[in-house]
Amino acid sequence: MTSRRAAVVGSPIEHSLSPVLHRAAYAALGLDGWTYDRVECDDTRLPALLASLGPEWAGLSVTMPGKRVALAVADETTERADVVGAANTLVRLPGGGWRADCTDVDGVVGALRAAGGYRRGAGGSAVVLGAGGTALAALAGLVELGVTEARLVVREPARAGDAARCAERLGLHLETLRWAEVDLGALAAGADVAISTVPAGVADAEAERLAEAPCVLDVVYHPWPTPLASAVAARGGRLATGLDMLLHQAFGQVEQFTGRSAPKAAMRDALRSATGDVLPLPLD
Repeated sequence: MTSRRAAVVGSPIEHSLSPVLHRAAYAALGLDGWTYDRVECDDTRLPALLASLGPEWAGLSVTMPGKRVALAVADETTERADVVGAANTLVRLPGGGWRADCTDVDGVVGALRAAGGYRRGAGGSAVVLGAGGTALAALAGLVELGVTEARLVVREPARAGDAARCAERLGLHLETLRWAEVDLGALAAGADVAISTVPAGVADAEAERLAEAPCVLDVVYHPWPTPLASAVAARGGRLATGLDMLLHQAFGQVEQFTGRSAPKAAMRDALRSATGDVLPLPLD
């Protein structure tokens, strides 16, 4: 029996659902010697943690606040992690060291396809609220889905430099707009997809207007339902959530850690059970 280790690292970490997904995957794959734990670790301590891990470690899932540091300290990086400027996945290299990737992009793509029913293809347009790390992963995911132009709605456009640089590298036409000066309902109604990457409560007053988009991704999934989710349901729109993103980003992590195809249905079922079946979490 091969004993291998993996974990999710971040701070705070006690409520992470990643162990639910990875443990279900290892069980379904018959990897009896594999373990997956939570490790409390902030960004300042991440380099030392990585240096301390032995060869039995297959990989790490990285959550906030360590994603930028994970990219910076990795020995190899994927192109999409470089473009997004952050890594949520560290994989042990055969000769030692770590490769950084950003499967958060897969999370956005999978959530919009499976739960949001997004099928627009080349030439689509999007509205994105927020300019943090999740927004950058969303921009990369939108480009993978064929979106060619997006409007970024933020409190202060001067703070959206990272998003602008990310969009330029992606070849995405991005217009940055000040939240207080836009008609969000008109923007959403004219877009193929709208994504809210802002924290719980921040966009509640805009829920009815953002729900004008035919396909909506709300990264918030607790507490549920969010005002945006309720508004989308009332309009009969299609909704993807942060829980869908969590599920779909984990598939790539499992595959990179184990070298095996992710048992998607088993992982989905485990996540549904752990969250009280609050969402259907459809698969492609």
